[in-house]
Amino acid sequence: MDITDFYDTFFEEADELLAEMETHLLDLDVDQPDQERLNAIFRAAHSIKGGAGTFGFEALQRTTHLLENLLDYARRGELQLRRDIVDTFLEAKDMLNDQLDAYRQGGEPDPEALERICETLRRLALEEIGHHAEADAPAPTPASKPAAEPEPAAAVGGGRYQVALLGVADKDRALLIEELGQLGEVESHEGDVEQYRVVMKTSLSVDDIEAVMCFIVEPEQLSIQALDTPAEPVAEAAAPQAGKAEQTEQAAQAEKAETADKPADAKPAAPAKAAGKSASKAPAGGESTSIRVPVAKVDQIINLVGELIITQSMLNQVAEDSDTGKDTGLVTGLNLLQRTARDLQEAVMSVRMVPMDYVFSRFPRLVRDLASKLGKEVELVTEGKSTELDKGLTERIIDPLTHLVRNSLDHGIETPDRREAAGKPRTGRLLLSAQHQGGNILIEVIDDGAGLNREKLLAKARSSGLSVSDSMSDDEVWQLIFAPGFSTAEEVSDVSGRGVGMDVVKRNIQSMGGHVEILSKPGQGTTTRIVLPLTLAILDGMSIRVGGETFILPVSAVIESLQPSADDLYTLAGGDTLLKVREDYLPVVAVHHALDVAEAITDPTRAIAVIVQGEGRRYAVLVDNLIGQQQVVVKNLETNYRKVPGVSAATILGDGSVALILDVSDLHRLAQSKKDNRIFGNVSHLVEEIEPS
Repeated sequence: MDITDFYDTFFEEADELLAEMETHLLDLDVDQPDQERLNAIFRAAHSIKGGAGTFGFEALQRTTHLLENLLDYARRGELQLRRDIVDTFLEAKDMLNDQLDAYRQGGEPDPEALERICETLRRLALEEIGHHAEADAPAPTPASKPAAEPEPAAAVGGGRYQVALLGVADKDRALLIEELGQLGEVESHEGDVEQYRVVMKTSLSVDDIEAVMCFIVEPEQLSIQALDTPAEPVAEAAAPQAGKAEQTEQAAQAEKAETADKPADAKPAAPAKAAGKSASKAPAGGESTSIRVPVAKVDQIINLVGELIITQSMLNQVAEDSDTGKDTGLVTGLNLLQRTARDLQEAVMSVRMVPMDYVFSRFPRLVRDLASKLGKEVELVTEGKSTELDKGLTERIIDPLTHLVRNSLDHGIETPDRREAAGKPRTGRLLLSAQHQGGNILIEVIDDGAGLNREKLLAKARSSGLSVSDSMSDDEVWQLIFAPGFSTAEEVSDVSGRGVGMDVVKRNIQSMGGHVEILSKPGQGTTTRIVLPLTLAILDGMSIRVGGETFILPVSAVIESLQPSADDLYTLAGGDTLLKVREDYLPVVAVHHALDVAEAITDPTRAIAVIVQGEGRRYAVLVDNLIGQQQVVVKNLETNYRKVPGVSAATILGDGSVALILDVSDLHRLAQSKKDNRIFGNVSHLVEEIEPS
C-alpha cells in the first residue's frame, strides 16, 4: 500500500484539528480552565503527532510531542496557565500550520524556525515544571489528578482493548497493526477481511486511538471495545479502603466490593461507553454518512447543470416559436423538465454552500492579537454563524472582512482610558453578523467606538485634492474613505496609515456582485454593511429590451418600475437628469446612451424607468421594454473575453444569443464619462465579437 495516498486526508483532518485547538485555546479561562477544553486541546495535538509519526513527518512529530507533553501537564493541573503561556501554545499552533503547509507542498519545514519553537517549549517546561519537555508525560496518579469527578477509564486511558478492523484488505492490514504497535503493546491479532480483531494494551484512551487510526481508515471501518479497566490505578485507589494495599489479590477483591457498593446512578463502566461509541461511529449497514469531494468536481457539476438550464431554455424557446408548442404532451414534458432542472440546480448549489462560521472562526485570534498590540480591550461577538454562503464567495470575502476588522480595532474602538472618560465600558465591542436578505446575504461589521468624524474626513479629502462640499450628505461623506489613497491615520504603522485597503475592499466586494455601505454616529460607533449574492453561478434576472438588444438586470437590485412623466424629470446645469420618485431625486441612467445602442427610445417619457439599487444608491435606468424574469447562468466575461465597462458578466439566452448582465453603478459612471467624449463603442459590435467565441 502506498502511504502517500493518505496524505491529503491527513492534511485536511490536521487542519481541522489545529483550527479546533486554536478555538479552545482562545476560549480558555486561564484562572479557571475548563477540563474538557484542555482534554480536547491535548487530544488534537496527540492525534496530529500520531499521524505525523505514521507518515514520517519528523519535524511535525517533534513539535507536537513537545507541545503534547506541556498540554498534558496543564490538564493534570501541574502547569498553572497564564496568558503568556497560552500565547506560547498559540505560537506553537501557528508553527504546526507552517510545517503542514511545507509538507503539503512537498518540502521540509524551516529548520531554524523548528529549533526556535522547540527551544521555546523546552524553556517553558524547565521554568514552569522543572522537567525537560521531551520527557514522557507523567503517569496519572490520584494526587496529580484535578479535583473533579473521575471519568470512566475508557475516556481517561489505560487498559486492554479489542480493536476490530472491518473490511480492511490483507495487504493494508500490516500498516494498521504496525501503527497500533506504536500506540501500545499488541498482544494478539486474528480474523479475516470482514472483521480482523487486534487485542492491545495501551495507556491511551478510546478517543486517542480512534483519532490516530482515522487518519488511515474510515471511521466506519473501526470498532474499539475496552476489555478491562486499568489494574494498577484502581488497585491503588481501592486497597486503602480495604486496608490491604500490599496484597494484589485482596486489592482486586476490594475493587470488586467497591463496584458492588456503587449507587444505581453511578457512571456506566468503561466497556459500556466504548461499545456505545463504537455503535455511534458505525451506522447501520456500515454505510458512511458523508464523503469528501474536491471542490473542482463540484464546480464541474455546477457548470454542467448551468448548461442543462441553458438547453432547457432553448427547448422552451423552440416550442414557443413553432407549431409543436400546441402539443400538450410536449408542453407538459418541458414544464416538468424545467421544474426538475431548477430543483437539480438548487440541490447542486447547496453542496457548495458553507456556513459563515468558516469565515468568522478566523477572527477571534486576529482580534485578540491586534487588540493586545494596540493596548485595547475588545470583546468579539459573532451572530449568524450558521448562515450559508457559496464557498467561492467565502474564500474571497475573508480578505475584505479582515481589513474591516483591523480598521475597526485601529480607528474605531478607543483605548480603555478614553472609553472610560467618555462614559463607556473599558472593553469595546466588535460584532460580526450574517443573515439572509432576500436572494442576498447581509454581512455587518459593527463597533461601538468613536464613529467617523465628518469634519475630519472633509478636511482630509480637500487636502488630498478630492472634490467635496459641505452640503454633501453623511452617506456621501462616509463613502470618501473608499477613495484610493485615502487615510485619516495620523502616522503610518504596520496596522494602517498607508492609504491602501478600503478602496481594495470596495473593489473586491463589487467584483463579487455586491456593494458596501457605511453607517456611523459620532461617539456611538460605525457599521459597515456588505451585501452579496448567495452565489455567482446562477442568478434570477430581469430581461430588458433596449433597441435591438436584450440585457439582464439582477432581480435582487430591482426595486420597482414606472413610466416617467415630464413633470417628474429635472435637467441640471451640467446636463445630468434627475427623476423625482415620491420625495427622492434619482440620477437617470439611459442605457442606450451609456452603451451606444442604436434604434432605442430616446424620449424618457416614452421609455420605462426601472428603479434599481447599487453601491448604496438608487438609480432610474431607462429601458424600452420589460421582457420578464428568468433564471440565467452567469458567465464570467473578463475571463472569457475582457473587462467591459458597465457590464458585470454575460449569459446565454434560450435562443442561443448572448445577453450582457448590467452593473448599474458602473453603468452610471460610464454614462458620466461619456460627457468627456470617452466613447467605448457600440454594444452591438461587442455582442457580435462575443458570440462566435
